[in-house]
Amino acid sequence: MPSIRRTLSPAFHGRSTQNGAAGFSSSPSNKLLHKHFPSSASSTLLNLVYRRGWRRSFCRCLFFFLIGLLFGITPFGQMDTDIRPKDFASPDLRPPHVHLQSDDPIFSYVALGVNTQLEQHNEVTDSIEPLKQLIVVTPTHNRGFQVYFLNRLGQVLRLVKPPLVWIVVEEKTVSLETAQILRKTGVMYRHVVSTRNSSDVKDRGVHQRNAALEHIERHKLDGIVFFADDDNVYTLELFESLRTTSRFGTWPVAMLEQSKNKAIVEGPVCNASRVIGWHTNEKSKRLRRFHVDMSGFAFSSTILWDPKRWGRPCSNPIRQLDTVKEGFQETTFIEQVVEDESQMEGIPPGCSKVMNWHLHLDTGNVVYPKGWLLEKNLEVILSIK
Repeated sequence: MPSIRRTLSPAFHGRSTQNGAAGFSSSPSNKLLHKHFPSSASSTLLNLVYRRGWRRSFCRCLFFFLIGLLFGITPFGQMDTDIRPKDFASPDLRPPHVHLQSDDPIFSYVALGVNTQLEQHNEVTDSIEPLKQLIVVTPTHNRGFQVYFLNRLGQVLRLVKPPLVWIVVEEKTVSLETAQILRKTGVMYRHVVSTRNSSDVKDRGVHQRNAALEHIERHKLDGIVFFADDDNVYTLELFESLRTTSRFGTWPVAMLEQSKNKAIVEGPVCNASRVIGWHTNEKSKRLRRFHVDMSGFAFSSTILWDPKRWGRPCSNPIRQLDTVKEGFQETTFIEQVVEDESQMEGIPPGCSKVMNWHLHLDTGNVVYPKGWLLEKNLEVILSIK
């Protein structure tokens, strides 16, 4: 194979290489390299050497990387490959079980206290009973202060805790004014009419109360019956105390004498809840069996429509009597409900509080303003200048 050799001019050998090439040309090895290889071939060889050195380093790094990766994925021990759902369950954060012995005095005392408190709480929860229903009976009629009396009593009943039903009884017919007053009080009520005409004004309330008793007996209303006249004054405590009555409860009532200049008390004298005597100041009323005002007692409504529960010998309806003298309606009615004072309960215990006032206000001469509405404007007394 013919070799290609470039002849060098004499001038080229005689000059020194500039720009740093003189050192390369002056060394013996370089001279030997130039002797056997031309200048272009020598530069190509150097580039090849340098390129092969970089590849050698890269190959070494790649080799050691592959060996390390091989050692990393090689299993050197037993590995559990059975993956179960329980392995992914949340960790149990409950405290470790501690075995406590029964002879520990401190633990026994604490456990006993907790159990006692839980038992007491259960007893209190079981002992909570719904409140008894109050059945308030109010006879009313058209007179000057009727609106005032009904509104005052209605506002008191509005503050009483339910259940409560207010039975308002009118005579002959239902008046629109009374119905409007009852609707505005916000109390659950029943508007009843006494159809029995009475020639005597004193017997008017008797027939109205009997109409309410008949209504309770017919519909078998369960609760505590209380006759609350609209002209009396009552405290809220009285209505709350009525719910403690089991069969028949009574309490003292304050009232004015006929002269209106002295207050007297009429009702029971009690030793705790037991009735041991009576208050009375009028000689004409000392002949009565029970000295109590019409608004001074309350009784269970089941006595009216469930006589077997209370052991009553007869099933005659319990009603007020209009054939007795004035002032004896109370005692003749109570004699149908109880036999003696042993079946009565004093309210409150000791009967030491007056929670009801009977004022006997005379409003017979006052004109009843129907509707309380002004049909036309009033005349100006003082004009605005």
